[in-house]
Amino acid sequence: MSDETPPPDQDRTPDSGRTPGGSGPPSDRKRALPPERPRPEAGSEPRPEARPELEPQSESQGGGTGDGGGALTGRQRLAKAVWPPRVTRAQLIVALLLFVLGLGLAIQVRSTSENSALRGARHEDLVRILDELDDRTKRLEDEKRELDKHRTELDNSSDQAEEARKQTAEKEAQLGVLAGTVAAEGPGIRLTINDPKGATDSDTLLDAVQELRAAGAEAIQINGVRVVASTYFSDGGGGVSVDGHGVSQPYRFEVIGKPADLEPALNIPGGVVQTLKNKQAKASISRSEKITVDALRQAKRPDYARSSSQ
Repeated sequence: MSDETPPPDQDRTPDSGRTPGGSGPPSDRKRALPPERPRPEAGSEPRPEARPELEPQSESQGGGTGDGGGALTGRQRLAKAVWPPRVTRAQLIVALLLFVLGLGLAIQVRSTSENSALRGARHEDLVRILDELDDRTKRLEDEKRELDKHRTELDNSSDQAEEARKQTAEKEAQLGVLAGTVAAEGPGIRLTINDPKGATDSDTLLDAVQELRAAGAEAIQINGVRVVASTYFSDGGGGVSVDGHGVSQPYRFEVIGKPADLEPALNIPGGVVQTLKNKQAKASISRSEKITVDALRQAKRPDYARSSSQ
């Protein structure tokens, strides 16, 4: 018997790690198992496992502002989203259209408010204005019927030349009244303006004449001066001049026309009487069945105009 002992296992070749029987391939080697953790003793509390600390997000991950690495607040994010503005071409066109629309609406509202002088008028005043408009319409319709009648008479007359001369004479008399070359007489009103403070100017008198003409006045005379189509008013010399003739207070208007149309035309809201009242002047109106307008004007022969029938 030999006294030699076999060598230890660590001196064995790596092939000793094969499974018993030697049938497994060389790759089927046993892996070393991790060491077992010590189990806690009974009655002792388990210690919490240490977790790895999270590293702060770097600037490349979008967690910083780029200045100091701090997070953006809600107000900063809102300001960054709003400014600088990002405007497209379509948005500019829509904004321009909305601006033009708003400007048009503002102009329309302003013009409507400025031209609504009758908004605060009383019911009686509105009714009187409507009656005046109806009278004007009726007067124009009567004039149209009169002209149609003259044309029919002229067409149906056996002696058209004589009928034409007759109508011409009638028209001449009417035009003479309007031109101031002949005296006139008929129903109408008298308007007297007293202004102790002298606030009545030429514009006020001109407005009165325009209102009377619009109401159907056929002949007007102011302090002995005949008012015609070419009449003008001016201020100067401490008073008002009509066609270069100075007129003094009180201003007296002699007007021939339908009294029911002339008087309401002067008393409409914002009209002549209210304007004079605002200037602390007094206007009195009286109706009469006989008004005489006898101030005459010389007929001027035109220098260049000639009748087309000649």
